[in-house]
Amino acid sequence: MADKKKIKVLVVDDEPSIVEILKYNLQKEGYDVATAEDGLKAVKVAAKFIPDVILLDIMMPHQDGVETCLQLRQLPEVKNAFIIFLTARMEEYSEVAAFDVGADDYITKPIKPRALMSRIAALFRRDSKKDQEKGHIKIRDLQIDRSSYTIVKGDKTITLPKKEFELLYFLANHPNVVYNRDELLHHIWGTDVFVLARTVDVHIRKVREKVGEKYITTIKGVGYKFELG
Repeated sequence: MADKKKIKVLVVDDEPSIVEILKYNLQKEGYDVATAEDGLKAVKVAAKFIPDVILLDIMMPHQDGVETCLQLRQLPEVKNAFIIFLTARMEEYSEVAAFDVGADDYITKPIKPRALMSRIAALFRRDSKKDQEKGHIKIRDLQIDRSSYTIVKGDKTITLPKKEFELLYFLANHPNVVYNRDELLHHIWGTDVFVLARTVDVHIRKVREKVGEKYITTIKGVGYKFELG
């Protein structure tokens, strides 16, 4: 894991008591912490603070966490930051919406500080392993560069959020191999994060919308594969 003293965490929640508890525990672990009480302020703070991790409440005044996450992912400075949703809502649609807009993890309240620290550490461990897999893939008119997180299709550069990129890269790096949703969840999101299987379908759909339909094939009742020819 990276040096925690260099890792910046932005805590976004409209409940002051939660913000203080999280800030105290994060600083105790050596993280550099900034806070915001709503989504609108969070976007402004993030642009200046440039966090590595964002802890984001869903239900907030002025602007909810889902819309805030969308705006954060559009900031070049923080588009690859880890975003962990913090919420008291247990409904499935909330979880799907969270991952649909680019969340990396989803934790329900009440939050246990030790468990939160473990989840943050797990995200960095998984990211560190992926860094060791840096490479360049060229298939047909598609070029995927793992080191710079860039995709070039013909003469057009395509930008994907982190998880969509990792999903495309993984499938392209194992062409003509069929993976079911559970296997893709394991490889892309890891075993430390509980993610609905439907999240894979959402990310596949988004990748196809941006890159094209012809690259990833659905094998009905089985899973997905990247087509070589």
